[in-house]
Amino acid sequence: MTGGKVEYSRRLAASAHKSAIAKAGTVTALIALTALIGGISPICGMALAFEPEARAIMAKVYDRPDGNDRRSTMTLVLTNKSGRTRTRSVESFSKDYGPDRKSIMVFLAPADVKGTMYLSWEYGDKDREDDKWLWLPAMKKDRRISGASRNESFMGTDFTYDDLGRRHPEKDEQRLLGEEDALGRPAWKIECVPVDKTESYSRRVAWVAKDILMVVKAEYYDKDGLLKVYEVGKIHEAPNGLTSVGECVMANVVTGHKTSFASESIDYDTGLSDDNFTVAALRRGRL
Repeated sequence: MTGGKVEYSRRLAASAHKSAIAKAGTVTALIALTALIGGISPICGMALAFEPEARAIMAKVYDRPDGNDRRSTMTLVLTNKSGRTRTRSVESFSKDYGPDRKSIMVFLAPADVKGTMYLSWEYGDKDREDDKWLWLPAMKKDRRISGASRNESFMGTDFTYDDLGRRHPEKDEQRLLGEEDALGRPAWKIECVPVDKTESYSRRVAWVAKDILMVVKAEYYDKDGLLKVYEVGKIHEAPNGLTSVGECVMANVVTGHKTSFASESIDYDTGLSDDNFTVAALRRGRL
């Protein structure tokens, strides 16, 4: 090949390379513009994958400081679409074991649920299914909550068993939808789509308060659309600076039923005994 032909070929290749870069830049810009125009809608033809920023926010929510152990007394109010209410008094205990957490809830009143206990062991390993048991005093036996049972209603409330625990961020693919106030606080709005497509929710949209790294509002969707809305009404702020949910409501927009939680007292780092979080304690029917 002559020197002239070599030079011509080199210029042609360089021109093609620049053209490819320009086209790639145009495609990237179009994708970004589509995301802005589309709002919360997924980009057509693109598989949703987690965004590092959104994943990092949900990881901070998961790891938010809340003491080594917690003890609280709560009131649950179940309200049907006609406005009829049922009230439950509950005592709750939880303790951290490294990345794992063990919790137990004891129903104190009324008589028809008194003595019912719920024990859960949540694991920091996202691939390990949490262990959950429900003690039914009338039957004097415990029921293991696993598989599809995790998506059942917890004691007639609008929370499922899985709703009650922390959710590992790697179980979802997250996308930052924007910023929007919730509970009067600046918040990130994040879409979370389960990696496991057999889960009952097809996606969740969470509002994370920036100052306390807490989900203060969430929408739950199934294949038919919006199913439930969770909203925090009050934040409990302890003298040691730790924060937790003081009041919250989960409302089922399909049935018109809703469940509210109100914490009457919350104590941190009281030195709870490990014996409280065992199946043996559950089967005794008391702590």
